[in-house]
Amino acid sequence: MPLKLMFITNRPDVALVAQKYGVDRVWVDLETRGKELRQKGLNSVKSQHTVGDIRTIKPLLTTSEMLVRVNSWYEGSPAEIDAVINAGADIIMLPYWKTIDEVAAFAKAVGNRCKTTLLLETKEAVDCIDDVIKMGGFDEIHIGLNDLHLSYGMNFMFELLADGTVEKLCNKFKVASIPYGFGGIAKLGCGMLPAEKVIMEHYWLGSSRAILSRSFCDCATISDIAEIDAVFRENMKSLREFEKSLANATPAAFAQNKVDVAKAVSEIADRIRQAKKSAVA
Repeated sequence: MPLKLMFITNRPDVALVAQKYGVDRVWVDLETRGKELRQKGLNSVKSQHTVGDIRTIKPLLTTSEMLVRVNSWYEGSPAEIDAVINAGADIIMLPYWKTIDEVAAFAKAVGNRCKTTLLLETKEAVDCIDDVIKMGGFDEIHIGLNDLHLSYGMNFMFELLADGTVEKLCNKFKVASIPYGFGGIAKLGCGMLPAEKVIMEHYWLGSSRAILSRSFCDCATISDIAEIDAVFRENMKSLREFEKSLANATPAAFAQNKVDVAKAVSEIADRIRQAKKSAVA
């Protein structure tokens, strides 16, 4: 089965293009609490989406689902979740949770009114994941490599892929029959760790979900919707063709990819580490 692909946008025209070329989920991102502080200095996207964006885009979607990331759990979460559901969310994502109590409160607030997914991106979440899985009450889970690698004090998010952390978590989800995914995917041939290498890891680990990263189509730097359409057409076609080619990949090829990933990640992390040292000096 091809990966379920997600793309973050609050532009109705871009949402329609993404849907047109087979993106499974259009993602409206409401998370703002604490994100600026913990990702300070990183070239990451800081959202300015609103509940109104859900109301605008949801009626346009005929084949794609509306995924909404709310804020991490706080006193205003129940009201925020109510607003998001009333606006038309198909799936609500809880980010940056740290305790089983937060997950339980989230599940209770949603109350089976739509599907739920947990974004695992803290070391505390990793520590309590067995209890969270045992409790249940959610539909799927996604490993957020960006914040999770920061939580562990790492230099490069794919260190979690190379050191076995992602594989260990995926195996837990697989045993519990919980659908899961991790990280993001650049367009083929791009990314600090090439997208092809990452996609092969998705297939090897049984992942069924991935986020299309900014480098797949950076709508912040492209204003012409016709150009955005062309980017999606080309990149979705090449991605899906590459996925089809993996049907013929041997276990030896996946094993070699894992070796290649570990080597590349080590080199990239070392370069980042050295650059940080130089910047301090």
